[in-house]
Amino acid sequence: MPMDGVTIGFAVRELNERLAGGRVDRVTQPEKDTVVLLVRAGSENLRLLLCASPNNARCHLTNEKFPNPLEPPVFCMTLRKQLIGARLMELTQVGGDRVVHIDFDALSELGDHVRRRLVLEIMGRHSNLMLLEESGRIVEAARHVNYEMSRVRQIQPGLPYLPPPVQDKLCPEEATAEALLQRLASQGDVPLHKALGNCVSGLSAATAREIACRVLAPGEEKSGDLAETAARVADFLRRLPSLASPRVLEIEGEAREVFAFPYLSCDLSAQKEYPTLSAALERYFGLRDAQDRLSQRSSSMVRLLKGQVERCEKKLALQEEELSSAARMEEYRVMGDVLNANLYRLHKGQLSAVLPNFYDEAGGDITIPLDAQLTPSQNAQRYFKRYQKARSAREKAAVEREKTLKELRYLEEMLLDVGKCVGESELEEIRQELVRTGYMKRNVNRKQQRALPQSVPFRYLSSDGIEIVVGKNAAQNERLTASARPDEMWLHAKDMPGSHVIIRREGEIPSQTLREAAMLAAWYSKGQRSSNVPVDYTLRRYVKKPGGSPTGFVIYTHQSTAYLTVSEADIRSLQQVTD
Repeated sequence: MPMDGVTIGFAVRELNERLAGGRVDRVTQPEKDTVVLLVRAGSENLRLLLCASPNNARCHLTNEKFPNPLEPPVFCMTLRKQLIGARLMELTQVGGDRVVHIDFDALSELGDHVRRRLVLEIMGRHSNLMLLEESGRIVEAARHVNYEMSRVRQIQPGLPYLPPPVQDKLCPEEATAEALLQRLASQGDVPLHKALGNCVSGLSAATAREIACRVLAPGEEKSGDLAETAARVADFLRRLPSLASPRVLEIEGEAREVFAFPYLSCDLSAQKEYPTLSAALERYFGLRDAQDRLSQRSSSMVRLLKGQVERCEKKLALQEEELSSAARMEEYRVMGDVLNANLYRLHKGQLSAVLPNFYDEAGGDITIPLDAQLTPSQNAQRYFKRYQKARSAREKAAVEREKTLKELRYLEEMLLDVGKCVGESELEEIRQELVRTGYMKRNVNRKQQRALPQSVPFRYLSSDGIEIVVGKNAAQNERLTASARPDEMWLHAKDMPGSHVIIRREGEIPSQTLREAAMLAAWYSKGQRSSNVPVDYTLRRYVKKPGGSPTGFVIYTHQSTAYLTVSEADIRSLQQVTD
C-alpha cells in the first residue's frame, strides 16, 4: 500500500517544493536498483533517493549515507556523465499513477542546453529506473528488459521509451462528479471501495477503503444515493492535497503502514505524525529495505548452513546406531568367558550350549549359539574377537560422535548468527569465518570489495541506566568477551548456541539489571521462544578461551544459573541504544 498513486502524488508535490531549481552535485548508486542524487537547492544539500526495488520501490529525501561499491555500475557512470551539474526542473506524476518523471536541464558535450528525464516506475517486480534523451530514446536503465523477457515492452539503451500500458481509469486530479457517477454506475452492485479501486487510478485497497469511509455513513459499504456519493468523492479528491499530514501506523514499535494524510479507517492513536512525508517513508522503508536486501544476500549462506546441519544430523544418527549396536559388547565377553570355563563339556559340531552363567548373581544358565564347524576353543575366541571389535567400534563412534556434536553446535551457532545480522558488516564477518573453517570457498574471481567497517554489537540500557552489550556473531562474541573487564558480568544461554552478553559494570549489579541481561541472553540464543531457558552468569575473569578452539568458543566456571521465559514484548520494552 505505501507507494500507491495517492502517496506518490503527495511525495511529488513535496519534492517539487524542496528540489525544483536545484543543481545535481553528485550521483551514487549503492544498489543495482537504487540511485541517490545529491541536489544543492537553496542553501541545503538534499539527497533524493530513487529506488526501483521489487518490494520497496519509492522516491523521497533521505538522511541516510549509503555505502557504495568501489566500481560504480554502468548506469551510475551514465547518470554522472549526463546529470552532474544539471538543474532539476520539475517532478511530475503521470496520470495519477505510479510513474514519476524527473526533468533536468543539462549541458551536452558541446555546451548546449539539453533536456534529460529520469523515469521511475513503481510497479512491484516490474519497477524500473530509466534515463531518457529529449527525443524519448532510452540512454540507460537500471534493469534491461529484452524480447525474451517481454514481447510487449523492451527496455534497452537506444530503443524508444514506451510508457506502461494505460489503464482505463480516471486520474484523481481530473475526476469530476459526472465522470465518477458514470464510472461508478457501471460497476454494478459492489462495495464502494471496490468500485473506486476499479474506477480511479493509483488507489490501493487501503486508500479506496479510506475514501469510502469518509464519504459513506458509518457502517455502510454501498451508496444509497450514487450521485451524492460521486459528488462527495470528487470533492474529497479535489481537497486531498490540502490534507497533507504524514503519518506512520506503528504497532508495538513496528512500522506497519505509511499514510500521506490521516486515515480515519485505522486507529488514529497508533498513527505517529512526521514533519515530512520523506521522513515518514524513510521510517517505514529504512529497516524493511535493509532487511530484505540482507535476506537476499544471506539466502545462499542459510541454505549452505542448513544443508550442513542436515548432514551432521544424519551422521549423528548413524553414530548413535553404531553405539547402540555395540551395546552387546559385554554379552560377547561373557559368552567367551563362559565357553572358556566349560571347554571340557563341549565338543565340535554342537549348534548351541546351555551352560551355567557365573556372572549371573541368581545363578542361572546362559544359552550360547555355536558354529558347528569350529572347535569349542575357536568358538570362544570368536566371541572374544566380536567383543574386541565392538569395543573398538564403540570407542571410535564415541569419539566421532563428540566431533559431530561440536560441528553441529558450531553450524547452529553460525545459522543463529545469520538471523541476528542487521548490517552487511555482520554478514561479511560470518562469511569470512565460514571461509576460514572451510565451509565456504573464497571466490578468487570476485572483484575487490569496499572495506566494510567493523560490526558493532547490540547495546541496551537497563532500567537502572547500566549498559548491556550483546554480541551478534562469533567474531563479535570473541571481541566482546576479550575486551570486557575482569569483574564485569558475563552471561550466556546454557548448553546451546547464543550471544555473549556483558553488563558494563564492575562490582554489585542491581537485580533488575541482571534479570534484563539474562533476558537478552535467553532471547538471542537457540532457546529464543522456549520456556524456562537456562542462562549462566559469572564474572568475566572466570571465562577462558581454550587454545585452538573455534571463534567465539569459551569455557567458564563459578557460574550461577537463572531460568527465564522471554517474549518479544519483553525485549521490545528494553531500551536499545543506536549510534
